[in-house]
Amino acid sequence: MTYLSDLNTKTQYKAKVRKTKRLTPANTEEIREIMLEVEDPEFRCQVDQSFGVLVKHDSEFGNEYHHRLYSVADIPSKENGKTQLTMLVKRCSYVDDFNGELYQGVGSSYLCDREVGDVITVTGPFELPFKIPEDRNANLILIGMGTGIAPFRAFVKHIYADVKDWKGKIRLFYGAKSGLELLYLNDKDGDLTSYYDEATFEAFHALSPRPHWQDPISLDAAIEERAEEVLEMLSFSNTYIYIAGYEKVKENLNKAFINIMGSKEKWENRKAELIAGKKWAEVIY
Repeated sequence: MTYLSDLNTKTQYKAKVRKTKRLTPANTEEIREIMLEVEDPEFRCQVDQSFGVLVKHDSEFGNEYHHRLYSVADIPSKENGKTQLTMLVKRCSYVDDFNGELYQGVGSSYLCDREVGDVITVTGPFELPFKIPEDRNANLILIGMGTGIAPFRAFVKHIYADVKDWKGKIRLFYGAKSGLELLYLNDKDGDLTSYYDEATFEAFHALSPRPHWQDPISLDAAIEERAEEVLEMLSFSNTYIYIAGYEKVKENLNKAFINIMGSKEKWENRKAELIAGKKWAEVIY
């Protein structure tokens, strides 16, 4: 496992905010789509990579900078030698267990407060575990939660725009609190829906049954509803499972796959095969 503290932050680039747009309504959690432009031609970032953002911040641990990683949410593009990156940022906050005070997330608040023209410091790029298989007949089960949709949006767009001629099945399962937060799968910002006519691609979403009560997103139920197809995909040796999102959803996903496979032992054996064959990857936060 690679930790943030292990990553090289000495190589830094300046990035200018080209666009910043809130994707979620004002009465919901704030998620913004931000486009950055890096002028340095040495900086290159691909859909299977992430990049870091450095924020000057004195912490109680003596760190001078706060470093956070972000996946690209669209295919990076070049314009006049400059690299353009699109990212998703959710404004985060947490309650201190000791004093009960509410604190705003350092990196997310900094980014959500940036305006067009502001300059930030980025690092990287860094490798993501989500690799596009060389086998065009491979099946992909992609599971994203919240801003975990970002790497898979870029991933899917890259497959159909650049790789092309994909023969295997791609099934995207995405969870959000409400229909308004189904990033890239709603009526307003639904560009992933443009791939619904691809013979190989389908997307399925799950919502929280009671979003205002902080109930967990029923992503496991959405997967189990497709149990027959998922089981068939898992019967092939060239099926990959990639997961991005919240730690607390992992347990429910595990239960869903146990139910689909018919027993805990069968799922553990199949998951072990996926991991051994480098066909299982996850980015959990």
